[in-house]
Amino acid sequence: MQKGSFTREGEPGGASHVRRRALLGLVLLLALVVLAGALAFFTRNTRGGPNPASAVPTSPPAIASASPTGGAASVPVPPSTHDPIAYAKAAATALWSYDTRAYSQPELVAGLHRWLTTEGRYTDAESVDRLVPSPLLWGRMADSGQFATATAQEAHFPEAFTRVLKADPGAIKQAYIYAVTVTGKQSISWNGAPQGGAEDRSSTLAVQCRPDRPCALVGLLPTVSP
Repeated sequence: MQKGSFTREGEPGGASHVRRRALLGLVLLLALVVLAGALAFFTRNTRGGPNPASAVPTSPPAIASASPTGGAASVPVPPSTHDPIAYAKAAATALWSYDTRAYSQPELVAGLHRWLTTEGRYTDAESVDRLVPSPLLWGRMADSGQFATATAQEAHFPEAFTRVLKADPGAIKQAYIYAVTVTGKQSISWNGAPQGGAEDRSSTLAVQCRPDRPCALVGLLPTVSP
């Protein structure tokens, strides 16, 4: 069997999906546009009380990994960390992994949604859902026992993101959303091909890390930012 791509065709969404995609677009501006004005636009409706956290962590990030819910083949659960780099590496590993032998497609979707922030105005669940195979494709993959494992080898704040924060360090203190680019590898196997094949993976994630709660995933940016 030829290895399948871990993607799902987009489906028409309602107005709420449009609004959430627009919000993620603003996060993309935060990450990629080297203009302090873009940050002001992004945060103009979220200004509130002061927050003491610094803009970007300067200490070396701890290496965090996704933890399984039960056995080794369970959908991973998010780690409890305040480090956006560590969280993004764990999230990318979870997003690039799946096992049709161990759980259903809806169970995978539900498990990945547990990684998302509970702040609905920022959450872009659709960007996560697009990585999951459709129920029909999942069934075909399950017929051959297909599964994928992944490793996150490196993660960093994109250069454009750090330039924006340098221009306006206080802007991050409104939504506390960080852009993190993660690179790694995904290995896909199936019945009759236990070694399968491996390919490089790279994604830019939006991660929210407020000072008073552990990090959570906002969504995936449409393009990878170096």
